[in-house]
Amino acid sequence: MMTAINAAMDLPTDKLALAVAWGTHALPLFLALLGLLLLLVAAAWWALDTHVLPRARSGLPRTAFVLLNAGLGFAIVVAAAAGFAEVAEALMTGTSMAVADEAFSDALRSNVGTPALQAFAVLTHLGDAWVLTLLGAVVALWLWWRRQHALAVGWVLALGGNALLNPLLKRLFERVRPIHDHGFASATGFSFPSGHTSGATVAYGMLAYVMLRTLPAAWHLPALLGAAALVFTVGCSRVFLQVHYFSDVVAGFASGSAWLMVCILSVELSRNGRRREAPAAT
Repeated sequence: MMTAINAAMDLPTDKLALAVAWGTHALPLFLALLGLLLLLVAAAWWALDTHVLPRARSGLPRTAFVLLNAGLGFAIVVAAAAGFAEVAEALMTGTSMAVADEAFSDALRSNVGTPALQAFAVLTHLGDAWVLTLLGAVVALWLWWRRQHALAVGWVLALGGNALLNPLLKRLFERVRPIHDHGFASATGFSFPSGHTSGATVAYGMLAYVMLRTLPAAWHLPALLGAAALVFTVGCSRVFLQVHYFSDVVAGFASGSAWLMVCILSVELSRNGRRREAPAAT
């Protein structure tokens, strides 16, 4: 069967075999990648918190310091947008990615047991539209009550903007969802990119940013680790439940990350702009 698919779709055998292997061992692969992600987030936060973010310990002039941090954020936006463009181009211009997605999904369907699917069926609700809407309203009201008006506006624009962007992208690509007849989850509409994934990326990523700006330093790393774990788990749950292909979720991570960083940069530039105007106003 693998040879027939390879001949028909012109997909290299090694890539098809890799997709099947990943699907066969999807659950241990997920756990290993989750652990690696948390280690990378902790290491990245240590580096940023030690060498980049603390203005008080920086020897750079204020303008250079702001430009450095803005440059890092812009680099993330460019990298995320480029990643989305690569996946989208591969999907639009050839069949290799579609075949690999199908092979991965078929292998996963045959090798992931009912308990794992039941767990992912619960966890995936953390990316449901109603959950993110409720979270958005609660956090917005809390920020407004604390007089964090710029953060409140940035928070609302981040979640609201992604809620508009993702359906537009889905309509642009119009990809049909994979077959998901196991009964643990159901989804309608187009598949690319994953709305649960992009929504969770923006919502929980922005929530981590809000916590960095409003809570004591002891909460910063736990906030980042919690957000990373939630986003990664929600995204992967969509693949395990077979309501999305692997590439749908990768594109959701990429589009969500790009929009998230645009929003964070906007809030940061607004904060620094108000700081420069404050002395002149007194």
